[in-house]
Amino acid sequence: MFDERTLPEDVAAVRAAHAPEALVLDCGTDFETLAPAQAEDLGLLVDSLDPSSFPESWLPEDAPELLGRYASTDFTIGMPGDGSVAWTRQTVPPTVFVKARVQGSPDDFVEFLIAEALVEVGSDDPEHFLGFFGDRYADLDAALPFDAGSVYQIAAALYDAYRGLYTRETFADWADERPRLFEAWQDAGERIEPRLDGLPGAMAREETDFAEAAEFACSAVKHGLELPAPFAALDTETYRDHGADYAVTWAEKTFA
Repeated sequence: MFDERTLPEDVAAVRAAHAPEALVLDCGTDFETLAPAQAEDLGLLVDSLDPSSFPESWLPEDAPELLGRYASTDFTIGMPGDGSVAWTRQTVPPTVFVKARVQGSPDDFVEFLIAEALVEVGSDDPEHFLGFFGDRYADLDAALPFDAGSVYQIAAALYDAYRGLYTRETFADWADERPRLFEAWQDAGERIEPRLDGLPGAMAREETDFAEAAEFACSAVKHGLELPAPFAALDTETYRDHGADYAVTWAEKTFA
């Protein structure tokens, strides 16, 4: 199921700078959340397991079952929205997972995703949006006129935007020292920019719902792209400074 991945020199340098203890594993299958038996197999590869848990009071009554499982003491690795490369600090050392779905993707892009995960592992940010929103997640749920699944998707997008406000500064600094990774970051931004420009029209024509639009727009923050309204208000110093409180206020104002 898991094999330790050999990192090219530039990605190894990112690990050394940001998360020197992190283990990077290739996964034999694709997953959103690992089955319990597979998750327990990690115990053979790491020093110890340290499952996260959060107060039940942080969750609204209709929270998705999987989010409730993550908040509990169950050892839950991987959540919807994690993407092709995921990571956790619930293992010691922290672990980065390269999922099977990356097969066929350009090597430079995959290695940028690994480097991005290593930068996030080395930050002080929680591994999941529930740790970011905390007891304000219920307030976010109350502010959004959508079902529990859409609220989850929007919360994940908002947290993605918040992290992107910080990580993009690191990526921009790679131009000279790690040009291959820098170019992969730039190329990814250039590829999504045309669709981002068409996002307001797609929303107006109801071709894209709000949760999908939020997911896409917020993913563009790490590339420093210009966002359409109402998402442009998330690319601000105020969001950097005030985090979850600002995100909840943004949701309340957007749907007032």
